[in-house]
Amino acid sequence: MTDETLPKPNYTGRVVDAQLQLLDRQVLDDTGKPVCVVDDIEVAGIELGQRMLRDAPAPTIDALLSGPVFLTRVFGGRPPTSRLFRIPWAKVRNLGTAIELSVGSESLDASWTERWTRDHVIGRIPGARHDPE
Repeated sequence: MTDETLPKPNYTGRVVDAQLQLLDRQVLDDTGKPVCVVDDIEVAGIELGQRMLRDAPAPTIDALLSGPVFLTRVFGGRPPTSRLFRIPWAKVRNLGTAIELSVGSESLDASWTERWTRDHVIGRIPGARHDPE
């Protein structure tokens, strides 16, 4: 039997091309404020070292991962998983040009760097606490 004669797998749910639709996409909270950028994904249902079978269940996305990955992209390697912030897939509301979440950014650990920068750096600049007139 060749691949053309095998029956196509019957998967339920949405098929997502992770590289095209997820990686390096902006993540927005429920009010449209930027939270982070997707640097990696956490996938369940892929057994390492085993051959994928046609009747095996499709892998599913467990979480979006974000964190300090710039240096590992330049010099290679992989950041420790303890340094990556995890956004559960259940909190994703919509996939489009940006990934929209169903929760606010204040409830996510991924936006702590933006909050800290806003409060401790930008907030100390004279005139930064109000809109320009």
